Amino acid sequence: MPQAHVNEQKNGRRAVQPAPPHAERNPGCPLDLGWVENLRVNRSAIERRTATLPGRRTVKQEWQAAWLLRAIECMDLTTLSGDDTPGTVQRLCGKARQPVRADLLEALGVPALHVGAVCVYHEFVATAVTALKGSGIPVAAVSTGFPAGLNPHALKLREISASVADGAQEIDIVISRQYALNGDWQALYDEVRAFREACGDAHMKTILATGELGTLRNVARASVVCMMAGADFIKTSTGKETENATLPVSLVMVRAIREYQERTGYKVGFKPAGGIRTAKQSLDWLILMKEELGDDWLHPNLFRFGASSLLGDIERQLEHFVTGQYSAAFRHPMA
Repeated sequence: MPQAHVNEQKNGRRAVQPAPPHAERNPGCPLDLGWVENLRVNRSAIERRTATLPGRRTVKQEWQAAWLLRAIECMDLTTLSGDDTPGTVQRLCGKARQPVRADLLEALGVPALHVGAVCVYHEFVATAVTALKGSGIPVAAVSTGFPAGLNPHALKLREISASVADGAQEIDIVISRQYALNGDWQALYDEVRAFREACGDAHMKTILATGELGTLRNVARASVVCMMAGADFIKTSTGKETENATLPVSLVMVRAIREYQERTGYKVGFKPAGGIRTAKQSLDWLILMKEELGDDWLHPNLFRFGASSLLGDIERQLEHFVTGQYSAAFRHPMA
């Protein structure tokens, strides 16, 4: 297909599908234990549904390039390593500002592109805020004793407040998994509600650590309780568990989001994190969001990828689309 047509497709797509206005923030609602206890999950049906996603819809050529650009826009570019330094974070912020090489963007007819957010530990929030000044890219901070979430409650609240004071616009909190495993939904609700109040105007992404919740039913129940407590996003994993984001877990969570919207009228975002490393995998999740929740969840105000290595593979796929050749990974450094 001629490149001019590709540019026309890309520019036309952006013209006819502008990002929707930011959804009204979920204020939460009183805990409804009847709703929580009555939740059921048909595991075999969930697995059958998700098994169809990778093969049932094939996105190729200019359409694949457009979806991959959207995946970048919905990406929380993340560094959560013990050897992080201010220099590492600054380089990552540079990549967030320019996630794809300028020559590739020019060939695709895309004038500008940046990621959805940069996610770091509290120690580096101020560094990231300074590095991203003027870019419009928010800084997200992991908090509340990430990843285990076993710090004292009062310390968790102070950690949130400190990150907000340093300029974090989004806070990724982790729940106490013991509450979900013990069925103590009131305690989970109270905990997340307190975190929401500590966040103030900063948006709160609630990490369920689904790989440690035991059952899909627990995942569904914890999702609903966290939304009742005021979560702006529900997120699968810390990325540190043995099992992170999977399509079956994601389907359970997005259907909980759909039910919550149907009951309350409020939209809650979704963030799969951990284990999503290839461009092909990112397409599976985007298709899941489109089919289960609709086009509103194909924008960064309601959907994010938690990723550190995904961007490199997407950039390689975009270069292949433009040039017809795959490049070496070192041509697309993360930082």
